[in-house]
Amino acid sequence: MNIAIVGATGLVGRKIIDIIVERNLKVDNFFLFADESEKDRKIKIFNKEYSVESLCLENLKGKKIDYAFFAVESEIAKKFAPIFARRKIVVIDNSNAYRRISKVPLVVPQVNKEDLKKGKFIFSNPNCSTIQLVTALKPLHEKFKIKRVVVSTYQAVSGAGKGGIDDLLKNTTKKFIYPICRNLIPQIDYFKKNNYTNEEDKLIFETKKILSFKELKITATAVRVPVLNCHSESVNIEFEKNVNLKQIKSVLSNSPNIVVLDDTSKNIYPMPIVADNKDEVFVGRIRKDYSKANTFNLFIVADNLRRGASSNAVDIFENLIKLKGR
Repeated sequence: MNIAIVGATGLVGRKIIDIIVERNLKVDNFFLFADESEKDRKIKIFNKEYSVESLCLENLKGKKIDYAFFAVESEIAKKFAPIFARRKIVVIDNSNAYRRISKVPLVVPQVNKEDLKKGKFIFSNPNCSTIQLVTALKPLHEKFKIKRVVVSTYQAVSGAGKGGIDDLLKNTTKKFIYPICRNLIPQIDYFKKNNYTNEEDKLIFETKKILSFKELKITATAVRVPVLNCHSESVNIEFEKNVNLKQIKSVLSNSPNIVVLDDTSKNIYPMPIVADNKDEVFVGRIRKDYSKANTFNLFIVADNLRRGASSNAVDIFENLIKLKGR
């Protein structure tokens, strides 16, 4: 089996490589692509050195590729993913390019892996903040039927790539329009006509699509915070059914890929330093909202580069291999 990684030198692309190596997945050859400035760079994978090539039609000629991970901007994905697909290469795209297309599965395997059966050659990886949210919402929705969700995100600078990290560490404003060092910015992506940002709109749309719940009442506020890595979310959930705190904790504790850290007597709760470089979604500060019936608060933290992007992409890949039998 041969794999291409488009955007191999970026934060997500490099993390995808790390996870493939960590999981010791059987791959015969890697083809690494990036922009022109990164060509000829060497990357070692499984003790073999590979050269990075610039992404162009000429460099695709003669290459036998089975699967391709796309860790690039949407415009590049829109241009090249169809080219790969026409060559019968299965594309797992991490950008926003195909998430809203109904025929393209938007998948978190722990939540809706059955949707992989609906796709052909392009599969979409959800937004990082969406992945950790739906991982926690799905088992609760199945058990108690969610009525309304209010989410506020606290998103790390690594979600904006190397430029975001540089702005925090160097106290510059090359990536963000305001200083992020010693500051919070209540804007991620551009503002839409309804005064929501595109990031907030993505979170709302993707959650409904992944949960197959178009009628879900959900609102969001996305904030960039001066944290290097790992996104956090404060989530308020109202349920249709009567439910108590013990039931909420039990469902979450017994759900795949979730770790409950919730012992206020010992000051135990999720934080970015706990979730960093981990594949699990961490949930804590679980408590009843006394202002509304059948409503609870959660605090959710996950590594946005791993769980929120690379690990989920590799999970999709592994599930597709099982599904397609190769």
